[in-house]
Amino acid sequence: MRAILLVLALSVCLVGAVEFMLAPMLAPLADAFAATPEAAARLVSAYALAYAAAAPFAGRLADRIGRRRVLLPALLLSALDGVALTLAPTLEVAIGLRLIGGLASAALIPGAFALVADLVPAERQTAAMGRVALGMTAGIAAGPALAGILTEAWGWRAPFLATAAVALGLFAVARAVLPADAPAWNRPPAPPLRRLLRAALLRPLLAKAGWLGAAVAALLLSGEVLRARHGFGPAAAGGATALFALGLALGNLAAGRVDRALGGPEAALLAALALLMAAVGGFLLWPGPPAVALACLGLWGVALGIAAPASGSLLVRRAGAAVGTVLALGESLNNVALMLLMPLAAALLAEGGAAAAAPLLLGLQAIGMAAMALDRRWLRGVTSTAVPHRP
Repeated sequence: MRAILLVLALSVCLVGAVEFMLAPMLAPLADAFAATPEAAARLVSAYALAYAAAAPFAGRLADRIGRRRVLLPALLLSALDGVALTLAPTLEVAIGLRLIGGLASAALIPGAFALVADLVPAERQTAAMGRVALGMTAGIAAGPALAGILTEAWGWRAPFLATAAVALGLFAVARAVLPADAPAWNRPPAPPLRRLLRAALLRPLLAKAGWLGAAVAALLLSGEVLRARHGFGPAAAGGATALFALGLALGNLAAGRVDRALGGPEAALLAALALLMAAVGGFLLWPGPPAVALACLGLWGVALGIAAPASGSLLVRRAGAAVGTVLALGESLNNVALMLLMPLAAALLAEGGAAAAAPLLLGLQAIGMAAMALDRRWLRGVTSTAVPHRP
């Protein structure tokens, strides 16, 4: 089991690195394609769009044909994306090819966490998901730094070729380690999508899109807040983000213990959301010394590191045989929420500073937390009766 969890953690680490490594590469990519950094940023948008659109279909496919049959081709698709981008003759072609990477990630993330749900008993799922999520944390933290080093040393193609090589290596290891899929006749059939769109699943899915989308949007704007309020330059802002990544890793590792201490993922999620609101609110609204902002970033990471696995475990317990579809639908909603929130939050920040953006970002987190508090009251005991458990 440890080998399987390690392979899954490395797979989501690859996704985190691929998704965030463009941050230090926009200027070199713009120079390579004779474009502006703003135009090169469309590589990020294309990836996110493909991810959001494809995730529900990839999750549904994994529920129908098995996790291994989706995860292995997704790793090959990720390798193809890395190699193909280095051969793109124009930025427009590169943007089109970037869709391949979004498709691969749309299959890898929900497929990996659905496999955890298949293999790990319910009482240990939050801890196991936290360990796998630690891979994503590592990719988010290390991807941009390594991409910057490789780009300076060998040019913009080097990071893409490196991720392609890692994907191929992971494919070889995963092929040997991942368990074979059960025959189709041994797998419980996934219910139609319309049967999944019930309140017990819609509430946590929509709430997560709100609180997670707001938290990530605020994080993406945190560098600008630090620059405007405390005079941080790019290097200092990058170092501050490292504190968030450290907190995120600590939260991932603590998620299982918090779940056990509080009696289940619902309570763990509420506690994490309370900490998240306090940390984001302190960062956006407290005009105190930089040390306060840095402490808030670290606690922000801890809160998200606990909230994401707890939310995943909660959804798994309610999804029944459609766990892949439900987790993938959640990924899609999260990305859609982020794409809608970012322009509005950025405009508010530019117009009135952090205090102007805070009501939107904190309001969505408050709504998400309130929805989950009501959800816990409405569904107390439902995971042991009306809603099917995972084994």
